[in-house]
Parts: sequence; C-alpha cells; structure tokens
Amino acid sequence: MSAGVKQRKVAIMGYRSVGKSSLAIQFVQGQFVDYYEPTIENTFNKTVNIKGTQYELLLVDTAGQDEYSMFPAEYSVDVNGYVLVYSIDSVHSFEVCKSIHEKLMDLVGGSVPIILVGNKTDLHVDRRVTQAQGKALAEEMKAVFIETSAKENQNVEDIFKLVVTQMESLNGGQEVDKKNCQIM
Repeated sequence: MSAGVKQRKVAIMGYRSVGKSSLAIQFVQGQFVDYYEPTIENTFNKTVNIKGTQYELLLVDTAGQDEYSMFPAEYSVDVNGYVLVYSIDSVHSFEVCKSIHEKLMDLVGGSVPIILVGNKTDLHVDRRVTQAQGKALAEEMKAVFIETSAKENQNVEDIFKLVVTQMESLNGGQEVDKKNCQIM
C-alpha cells in the first residue's frame, strides 16, 4: 500500500439473494453477474479517489443473514462502515436489515457509518418496499439511504463514495491515528 492511501474496510450485509455480491462485483469489476453461487464470504478491493484522497476499500461480501443469525463478531472489529442491502421486491429482506441494524448497534453502539441500500430498482414493477419506507428506516438508523440496481449499474459507485464520505464526517475529518495519542 503506497503512502497517502487510506485503507477502509466495509462490510456488505443483508438477507440472501438481495444482490450484495452483485453490487460488489459491479463496483470492483464493472460487470453484472447474473448467476452467483451463494457467498460464504468474499473480500474485494478497489482503490478509489474521493475528493482528492485515495482510499483502498476492502469490501467484505458477507454470507446472507436472516433475522435469526447471530451478528458475526468479526464484522464488528476493524470494520469502518456498513452497507445494509435489501431488495425493493422483498419486504422480508427489508425487515432483515432492521434486525441486522439492531444487532450491530448492540455490538458497536454509537455512530457507525451505515448506508441503507434498496437494490434491484430494475424490478420496479415488482416493488414491495417504497422509497418512502426506505428513507424512513434510514432516518431511524441514522443511515444514508440510496436505491440502486447492480444489474443496470445504477448508483452502485455512489454507495461506496457515500460510505467513505460518512466515515470521514463521523471522524470529524480527523484521521484516526494512534501515534497522536498523548498520555498525560
């Protein structure tokens, strides 16, 4: 990793088949994978330039969660931001995002960068979750809301730009650097 590149780890979470892997692959490789083996866990990385700063993003594409899954503790450590994904044609996947968020808050508490993503906008004829519902839930979560289509590559890059922007604003723009700690 070259100097000046900030490394950030982002966990992509949500119910199975909502398009977590499709979003990650579309972002990193610029292609839509129609069929994808259910993920156990994958890590993708891509370096992006956001407001003149280079970020190496490590995207942890997690296995699908459901409302009964324990929140995997490893996703509460060293993760800088979370992307919670539901599919706009599935109320259940929307409900699962609520449950993941509750478990996440129990583990990490406080202000964590979270982007709530309503994916599969290309399925608008089958829409079951309205944009208003998505916005309301995001507000409740203190998250940023965006709707996307991995298939049509709509707003995909924006998800990751938003999560980085949110990380920086929650840090107060301060680079978290252990070397600057002082013991009085």
